[in-house]
Amino acid sequence: MRNRVFAVFTFFALIACPALFAAQSSGATSAGAKVGVINIQDAILSTADGKKAMQDLQNKYTPRQEEIQRRQQEVQQLEAQMQKQMTTLSEDEQRRMSRELQEKQKILRRMTQDAQSDFQNDREDVMRTIGQKMVKVIGQYASHHGFALVIDSGQVPIYYAAQGVNITPEIIKLYDSTYPAQASSATGESSAKKATR
Repeated sequence: MRNRVFAVFTFFALIACPALFAAQSSGATSAGAKVGVINIQDAILSTADGKKAMQDLQNKYTPRQEEIQRRQQEVQQLEAQMQKQMTTLSEDEQRRMSRELQEKQKILRRMTQDAQSDFQNDREDVMRTIGQKMVKVIGQYASHHGFALVIDSGQVPIYYAAQGVNITPEIIKLYDSTYPAQASSATGESSAKKATR
């Protein structure tokens, strides 16, 4: 799944960065050509947009996490009750409790899988949306600073890179200045509530 997301970034890089390939074709790939390294996933999550989006996702999924935890506790309590009373329960009561436990476990599994799948889809949407803008920022930065190539260290094995070729911090700063994060409505609402107290 992660490879598919970053394959999209690579595709956008090919479209959004023609200046890089123009520089290569004009002889910029000589021995003095600059190569940059970026961890685009870390960069995305470190921008103000990325932090805000992940906080919004956390707020969105907190009620579901709490519901899952509540159901986990119910399952654990029922398991403990069955263990404790196994010798004293009738066969009918054992069967009833066993069916109830299986049903609760099935619902819990389904809820957990659905929550994980929904969260992953929402997270991929965040990464894709911010990633598309980030690729433009990388293209602008690379063109302005004379880079012939920028490589995602999260995708390509890099066995050595001088400290100066890691452009992740510069890209985060440039992204944040190019796309200032907007305060979330939830944050604004909570601030307003606090102010009225």
